[in-house]
Amino acid sequence: MSRAALLILADGRFPAGGHAHSGGAEPAVTAGRIKDAASLESFCRGRLHTAGLVAAALSAAAAAGHDPLALDDVADARTPVPALRTTARKLGRQMMRAARATWPSPELDALAMARPRGAHQPVVLGLAARSAGLDPLDAAYAVAYENVSGPATAAVRLLSLDPFDATAVLAHLATELDQVADRAAEAARRVRAEGVDALPAASAPLLDITAQQHAAWPVRLFAS
Repeated sequence: MSRAALLILADGRFPAGGHAHSGGAEPAVTAGRIKDAASLESFCRGRLHTAGLVAAALSAAAAAGHDPLALDDVADARTPVPALRTTARKLGRQMMRAARATWPSPELDALAMARPRGAHQPVVLGLAARSAGLDPLDAAYAVAYENVSGPATAAVRLLSLDPFDATAVLAHLATELDQVADRAAEAARRVRAEGVDALPAASAPLLDITAQQHAAWPVRLFAS
């Protein structure tokens, strides 16, 4: 295992399409729920412990070698909003292209063939981590970090927020990110004995509602 692969996978410049998505920050800014660094931190904290935890656990389970098709169905069940399912699969398709070019593997090829329109992005990322020789905790970290770094980066563009302040938000969340990654990896470990119901199903209804509304906006800066 090369831990440096984790840095590549979690790098915002990895060509997986995440830069075009705000993780719900754009509608939150428009609604006035994100207006400064403090409110951005609150938003990211809520996202981390709900959607971030679910995605991190799915990714950790895929990295642990659990059936990615079953995990893709689990992801569907935990994503009730059509707009977010569509986004997750588009991002999964882009992640698949990047992962197969970077860490080719028969497992990635098999998932790409079974889900030609894209599997959910956390599942693909977890399988990419597995192909890169990373462990489930590494995959959980990559996804958990992505779930807060995306909105933080988007807020810089949406609010002209000082990038130093946005980075400080991520630093303030570091301990909680550790906790979420640990919880996600532990849930993935329990799948073998307890089945996929061991994976968390935390919800963020406001993120779901605003994502569906945002998808219908005629003009927007971010795809989601």
